[in-house]
Amino acid sequence: MSVAQFESISLTVLITALICYMGYIVWDLAKRSEAGRFGTMALFGALGLGVMGFVIKTVMIEIVNV
Repeated sequence: MSVAQFESISLTVLITALICYMGYIVWDLAKRSEAGRFGTMALFGALGLGVMGFVIKTVMIEIVNV
């Protein structure tokens, strides 16, 4: 395994773990602040936009490099 392959795999795994952890933080924040259904959806919507941006960027890089 080359260094570039290791870095690529590590980036994907660690970013996924970070996203899951941030999801837990947002859920805990919504629960503690009693944000309600709409507030919780707004919080997860903002987090989801960031995740979607990361996924779109990754897909576009793969498409361009083909």
